[in-house]
Amino acid sequence: MDLQPLGDRLIVEALEEEETTSSGIVLPDTAKEKPQRGRVLAVGPGSRDEGGNYVAMDVVEGDEVVYSKYGGTEIRLGSDDYLILRESDILAKVVTTGKKGSKKKEMAGAAA
Repeated sequence: MDLQPLGDRLIVEALEEEETTSSGIVLPDTAKEKPQRGRVLAVGPGSRDEGGNYVAMDVVEGDEVVYSKYGGTEIRLGSDDYLILRESDILAKVVTTGKKGSKKKEMAGAAA
């Protein structure tokens, strides 16, 4: 990665969603929704408080996140597309449980 985000910005690589429905119908590119999940590739130092000190970001490189559908700025480096987002555009981190044999993902702090 040749970019270093500034302030409270981060660089995210969008993760592609499944291309088929649960019933097995293949979706064409025109019918797909804009992705809202991605992997954080780079994180800026964070915003500054009133004293001029950096406030640590809640996400780190490698986190999988859910972000606002139309948030951020899309950029292209070579043949790859990335998003530059503000930390406020991040809606949630995807957290996986450590249970063996279970691939179910749970939301952190959410209870049903």
